[in-house]
Amino acid sequence: MPNQLIRIKELRALVEKYRDAYYQQDQSLISDAEYDLLEQELKKLEALEPQGLGDPLTTKVGSGSGSVFDPVIHGQKMMSLDNVFDTEGFLAWAERVGPGPYLCEPKIDGLAVSLTYKDGVLVRAATRGDGEVGEDITQNAMTIQGVPHRLSGDNHPELVEVRGEVFFELEDFAKLNARIVSQGGKPFANPRNSASGSLRQKDPAVSASRPLKMLVHGFGVWSADVVSQSAVYQKLTKWGLPTTKRYQVLETPKLVLAFIAELEATRPTIEHEIDGVVIKVDDLATQEMLGSTSRAPRWAIAHKYPPEQINTKLLDIKVSIGRTGRATPFAVLVPAVVAGSQVEFATLHNQEQVKSKGVLIGDTVVLRKAGDVIPEILGPVVSLRDGSERAFVMPSKCPECQAKLGPASLGDIDLRCTNSKSCPAQLRERIAYIGSRAALDIEALGYVSASALTNPVEPEVAPILSEADLFSLTIEKLLPIKAKVVDVDTGLAKKDADGNDKVVDFFRKKNGEPSEVAIKLLANLEVAKTKPLWRLLVSLSIRHVGPVAARALADNFGSFRAIFEASQEQLAEVDGVGPTLAKSITGWYLEDWHRQIITSWEAAGVQLSNPLHKEGPSKADGLFAGLSIVVTGSMETMTREAIESLIIENGGKASSSVSKNTAFLVAGPGAGSKLTKAESLDVLVITEAQFLDKLPA
Repeated sequence: MPNQLIRIKELRALVEKYRDAYYQQDQSLISDAEYDLLEQELKKLEALEPQGLGDPLTTKVGSGSGSVFDPVIHGQKMMSLDNVFDTEGFLAWAERVGPGPYLCEPKIDGLAVSLTYKDGVLVRAATRGDGEVGEDITQNAMTIQGVPHRLSGDNHPELVEVRGEVFFELEDFAKLNARIVSQGGKPFANPRNSASGSLRQKDPAVSASRPLKMLVHGFGVWSADVVSQSAVYQKLTKWGLPTTKRYQVLETPKLVLAFIAELEATRPTIEHEIDGVVIKVDDLATQEMLGSTSRAPRWAIAHKYPPEQINTKLLDIKVSIGRTGRATPFAVLVPAVVAGSQVEFATLHNQEQVKSKGVLIGDTVVLRKAGDVIPEILGPVVSLRDGSERAFVMPSKCPECQAKLGPASLGDIDLRCTNSKSCPAQLRERIAYIGSRAALDIEALGYVSASALTNPVEPEVAPILSEADLFSLTIEKLLPIKAKVVDVDTGLAKKDADGNDKVVDFFRKKNGEPSEVAIKLLANLEVAKTKPLWRLLVSLSIRHVGPVAARALADNFGSFRAIFEASQEQLAEVDGVGPTLAKSITGWYLEDWHRQIITSWEAAGVQLSNPLHKEGPSKADGLFAGLSIVVTGSMETMTREAIESLIIENGGKASSSVSKNTAFLVAGPGAGSKLTKAESLDVLVITEAQFLDKLPA
C-alpha cells in the first residue's frame, strides 16, 4: 500500500535520526516514550510490508560506531532487549518461554558497555555500537568507580567478557551539570546522555573527573562453570565486579508481577534512573535452547514503566512567594502528561538552580516526575535551540507587593520579600499553612480558602489582614466574599474558556445561604482553639521552627507567655532548639504586629498553654513507640516537618541523622547522603506514600 510505504520511509528517517543523536551525539531529541511509540509503529508496518524494503530497521541494534575511537568487534554480539508495556505483554512472553525461575532486576537507563578480562586482568572495554562493532573506550572505562582493573580471587577463566550499564546517580548528575554551566559549558539534558558523553571523551582525564558508575548484569564470552544467571551474578560479585543488590530470583509470573509493582513504588527513592524491570530465564541451558532473534534474546524481556521523563517546552519562568517570604522561581511549561498526570509547572527552587541547570526561556527541556513527587526539570535539549531563547533574570522586587527582594542574611542564596506583614502572597501562604496537617489541621482552610480570605476580588471585604483576624471570623464576614479560583502550586488565577479569571461566591450558596465550606470552616476554627500548644506555635510560621522544635519548646515552657518571655540563652538550652532557632523566636516576638497575633488569638479564646488532654496516642503505646525515624528528600503531599509531626504524634522520635538504630528512612527525591548511609547500614527505606499507608485510618 503506497501510504504505508511512505509512512515506513518517514518513520525510518526519524528513527535513524533519533538513534544517531542518542548513540553518537549523546542527545535525546525526543523522550524515550515518544521514541518507543515511533519504533512500535515502524515494527508493525515493517511486518505488514516485508517486500522490497531491505532489512527491517527495527531488527537492528543501537547505532554504528563513531570516528573518535577505534572500532572493536565484539566476541559475541551485544544485543538489545524486546519490550513489553503491560501485564498482558509480560504474561504472553512468560507463556512462550515456559516456567521459571526468573531473574528480575532494575532496568538501568545508562550506556551499555562490555568489559573483557584476560587471565583476570581488564584488557578492553567497548560500547555496544551496532551490536557487532563498538568503540574502544578502555582507557576511559579504567576511570569508572568500582570497575576492577584486576578481578578478585584466582582461577579465573582465560577469557571472560561481561556486560553492564554505565550511569550517573541523580545527585552526581545535578552537581556535574552545575559545574559545567559555571564553567561556561553546555549542560546535559539527562543523566543517561551525561554518562554517555562523559565516558566517550577523547581525553580519559575528562572521564576520570566525572563520578561515573557501572553495574554489571550479564556476559558475552564466558567459560566459567555455572548453570544459572543468578550463579553468574554470584560469581561476578565474588570477582569484585559491581552488581545490583536489587535483583531477585522468582519462581512464578505472579511473583514477578509483584516485584515489578514493588520496584515501581520505590522507584522515586532509587539513586539512579531506571525505566523498567528486566526479566530473564534464570537457567542458562534454557536460555541457550530459546536462542535469540537478530536483535534480542528470546529468554529475556524488558517490562517498561510509564515514562517519568518527557520533553516539553519551557514557556516562561515566574516567581512565587512563600510564607516566610522566600522567592522561588518556577517553570511554566507546555502542559504534558508524565508519570500519569498532566504537568504544566515545575519548581526551580532559586535563581542559582536556574543557572546551574543551564535552562533558557524557550528551551525544549527534559521534565522528570517520579510517581507522585514534585516535577523537576533535568536540563535543556541544547541541540534544539533556534536562537530565540532568552535567559531568566531574577526580579529585584516582589511580584505581588513590589517590595524589595533580598537575602535574609549575608551569604544566603535565597531571596526573600522584605514586606512580611503586608505581602498578600506571604499572608495567603501563612494562612494556608495554619490549616495544613503540619499545623492546626483545619478542614476547610486549604489553599483556595486561604486565598479567598486574604485576597478576594473586592479587597475591602477581605476579613483577614493578618493572622490576628483568623479566629474572629464570622458568617457575616464570609458571605460577601467573591474570590478567584487559584492554582495550588503557583497561586496563579485559573482561567475560564474565554481566558478570564474564574471567580466564584466562595462562602455563599446561590440562594444567599452560607455554604457548607463556610459552616465547616467556622466549626473547625472553634476546635482549633484547643489544639496542643506545639501546633499553635508551628502555626506562627516562625522561621526554622518546625514540629520537632515546637514540641520541645511546648514541653519545656508550657505556654506562649513563658516561651516568648524566655531569653535566647534559655531557649537555646532546650534539646533540639539551639542558638539559630532561639534567635529566630526572640526576633519574631520583637515585631509589634506579631505580638498582636498572640493578643488577638487569646482574646478570641485560643488556648495558649498546654491543654489538659493529650492529642493522639501516648509515646508508650503509639504506632511508632520507641522507634527512631529519619525523613529526607522532597515530599509531595506534605512537608518534611509534617511527616516528622506525624512521627512524634504516633510515639516515635523524628531523628535528623541515620544510624544503625534507625527504624526506617522516609525518602523522597534528592535524598542524598542520608539515603546512601541508610542503604550501607541496611536500614529500611520507604516512600512518603508507604509511610502514610502505615498510619491508622
